[in-house]
Amino acid sequence: METRGDIRFLLNGNMVRLDEAAATDTLLDFLRIERRLTGTKEGCAEGDCGACTVLAGRLDGDRLRYEPVNACIRLLASLDGCHVVTIEHLSGPDGRLHPVQQAMVDYHGSQCGFCTPGFVMSLYALWMENPDPTDTEIETAIQGNLCRCTGYEPIIRAARAATALGSPADDALNRERGAVTKKLSALRDGRRVEIVKGESRCILPASVDDLADVLVETADATIVAGATDVGLWVTKFLRDISPVVFVGHLDALRRLDVTDTAIEIGAGVSYTDSRAAMAGDYPHLAEFWDRIAGWQIRNMGTIGGNIANGSPIGDAPPVLIALGATITLRRGGERRTLPTEDFFIAYGKQDRQPGEFLESLTVPRPAKGALHAAYKISKRRDEDISSVCAAFNITVADGIVSDARIAFGGMAATPKRASHAEAALVDQPWSLATVMAAAARLGDDFAPLTDWRASADYRLRVSQNLFRRFWLEQQDEPAPVRLSA
Repeated sequence: METRGDIRFLLNGNMVRLDEAAATDTLLDFLRIERRLTGTKEGCAEGDCGACTVLAGRLDGDRLRYEPVNACIRLLASLDGCHVVTIEHLSGPDGRLHPVQQAMVDYHGSQCGFCTPGFVMSLYALWMENPDPTDTEIETAIQGNLCRCTGYEPIIRAARAATALGSPADDALNRERGAVTKKLSALRDGRRVEIVKGESRCILPASVDDLADVLVETADATIVAGATDVGLWVTKFLRDISPVVFVGHLDALRRLDVTDTAIEIGAGVSYTDSRAAMAGDYPHLAEFWDRIAGWQIRNMGTIGGNIANGSPIGDAPPVLIALGATITLRRGGERRTLPTEDFFIAYGKQDRQPGEFLESLTVPRPAKGALHAAYKISKRRDEDISSVCAAFNITVADGIVSDARIAFGGMAATPKRASHAEAALVDQPWSLATVMAAAARLGDDFAPLTDWRASADYRLRVSQNLFRRFWLEQQDEPAPVRLSA
């Protein structure tokens, strides 16, 4: 395999070539320390506050896409072939403020100013994609940005006003799009990238087949897609993750196909890119998907990564388990497929052998008569880790429950089906009494822990209450189950 010994990417208007990069080097440190681009701030160093937001442009086929990402946990070597845009690159006509920046000034969207560059970059990405957003779309775009001063309303007013101050068609980044696309296309040389710094080693395979070969050769490697989890290993736990095999650039892992029977999702498909297909077949997932982290994290994080890391509080696994999804694992040229729930063996232990990686997952399309719901219970509505996550997939035929798949996260050491509750539903009349009898069996399915997110008693009680909520929401005239805004 022909290899290249450097990473190459565009930073604002300049080409960057680095023949040294450690596996733990972050984009944020590179920007601030090496390039003195200090408009990008460090707030939390865990992808939670948004002060470090930049845009990462990448080719999706022949199309150039820009997405806001968290520079604090974006590992530097993963940027090969990308265009990184920081707050310093924004400008309006004749060197004036950019329309988004001017709107923030006009509507008093900044006070202490620390968070302002991150907000501007998120709103800039929204403005380019959707120059006339609704309030809900604005709020969704800034989920991943925290402010302690303004109370957000001035920022939302600024977002509404930005288009009146300038058109995305006239924006410099859009005018440069053709030239940038050519430059990024020229960086695609089809070679494996191997780069070292001291004892640290990074590998970017040339293809999925090359990835399979690399992992057989380097079975102890850390596989990194979006780094939304691994990034915290670096910034919070100071772990040495070398050697690292990066997979986020592999187009074949980002494929998503909808067939007559299933949604086929490559392991590298992000939350953002999977939303339309998942919500198209399962409309209840539109709101649920939007509550997974913030926009920046949804752009970086992958469905495959959320499964592969085996977290008991990941949001995607309970949903996928309830929907009957299967996963395909690959080692070299060999593949095996198993139900998603069988992948999780115990806390921190998954059914993945040395050199094996998660290649894809398959989600069946909805069955006739199936009723669905997914619930996320967290202390903070937006951008928070679940205390409890629940997913329901109940099939009713002629008033009788013919099938039930119910899965929970945050209730056990792994994402897990509620098998006793399912058994209490199947072959029973579809009624509130049946549903609540099933809820009463949750104590046989789970013995949840108490931690700082929730007590064991709370977790069990709220999980039982979700059964009642599910019943109420499925009625012809659903009873109100939400507090009004």
